Amino acid sequence: MDVPEVTSLCNNYNIYKNTLYLPYSEEDAFNWIKNHLKNFNEDKNFEFAITDKVTGKLYGAIALSNEPKFNNGELAYWIGEDYWGKGYGTEAAKAVLQFAFKEKGYHKVFARYFHTNPASGRIMEKIGMQQEGILKEHIKKNGEYLDLICFGILKQESSSLEKQEI
Repeated sequence: MDVPEVTSLCNNYNIYKNTLYLPYSEEDAFNWIKNHLKNFNEDKNFEFAITDKVTGKLYGAIALSNEPKFNNGELAYWIGEDYWGKGYGTEAAKAVLQFAFKEKGYHKVFARYFHTNPASGRIMEKIGMQQEGILKEHIKKNGEYLDLICFGILKQESSSLEKQEI
């Protein structure tokens, strides 16, 4: 199981400050991982590891929520700091977006990021998402209010992305 790897990657202040929720202890990591398959099989939430294609080394994780009432889902991800800026997040986000529209038949996918983490916003832009709004001082983290920047993409907007290279 990936518990030690997840714990090692997530136990990092630079990741913590840019995420809403993230496991830190081995117990947190275990509790987070243990329901992935069940949630996937029950069509609730889809969690995927971001790994090296050859070695399987864990780089991070990406998730897609399922909101069947609205036929949409939220995209969320984290990458270990040693792997930032190498395109892994963008590649994974594009693949999960295709999964959302082709396999799950979603109408829309949305994502959010703190204004203090523009790199996450660049991933959203690269996969064709557009900024839909800013929730001013919406989140309080470590005693500071943070803006939450909201992005989204509709299924019909994503068709041109399939031909693009990342």
